[in-house]
Amino acid sequence: MKRVFASRSAQGLLFLVGSFLGFVLLSFVVGKLLVFMPEPIGSRSDLFVQGAKVTLLITLYAAVLGLAIGMLLGLARGSPRRWLSAPAFAYIWLIRGTPVLVQILFVFYALPILVPQLQFDEFWAAAVALGLNVGAYNAEVIRAGIQAVPLGQSEAARSLGLSNIKTLRWVVLPQAIRIVVPPLVNNVVALLKDSSLASAIGLLELTLAGNRISSETFLPVPVLSTVALLYLIYTSAITVVTSLLERTMRLKAHV
Repeated sequence: MKRVFASRSAQGLLFLVGSFLGFVLLSFVVGKLLVFMPEPIGSRSDLFVQGAKVTLLITLYAAVLGLAIGMLLGLARGSPRRWLSAPAFAYIWLIRGTPVLVQILFVFYALPILVPQLQFDEFWAAAVALGLNVGAYNAEVIRAGIQAVPLGQSEAARSLGLSNIKTLRWVVLPQAIRIVVPPLVNNVVALLKDSSLASAIGLLELTLAGNRISSETFLPVPVLSTVALLYLIYTSAITVVTSLLERTMRLKAHV
């Protein structure tokens, strides 16, 4: 069982690395194509590429942070121990009940006042705020995925002498992962679009880059249409990767 889990983990890691390299290649191709677009896009393609790079990096860092937070909170949320489940519930309730924009502004402007040691620049303030936000949504997805695994699986594992931690690690989580992958990736797609709110703190991501070019050229229609097209390309790429991952995991489940 451990060998199978390790093998699948290695395959999953290779899939993630391949997906990341695919996005790097996609960004390179998109950057080259923007050069050949008519004005005011072609001559300012570097600014679009720079904004898209920042957007993808924010999404990547926030997604990793959100996955770690979501895993911890999801496990705590489903725990029978109140001292674990109650704080997790309070965090999820607070984050999901407040706007993402307010959270970004809070991390950038208010958090350094409350905790002087935590001072972030625009990039890391946006990445941390978005990671904290998506972590709350990931927590509910992971909790639901764990609860969707039939109770008999856990009971059978314990009857074979596995401890609660080993049952969770080797029996429950591998099955829950197949359930939670689609909604988790949907959260990443939403995260990519929410990263546009980082423009509120002056971060030069894709949306702010488009706004600056639009203000400079007084041509909002082609500029903002290009920005929307770039978001559409990247979200579509994530959807394609998700479909491939789901198909791969479905095939492995029948092996």
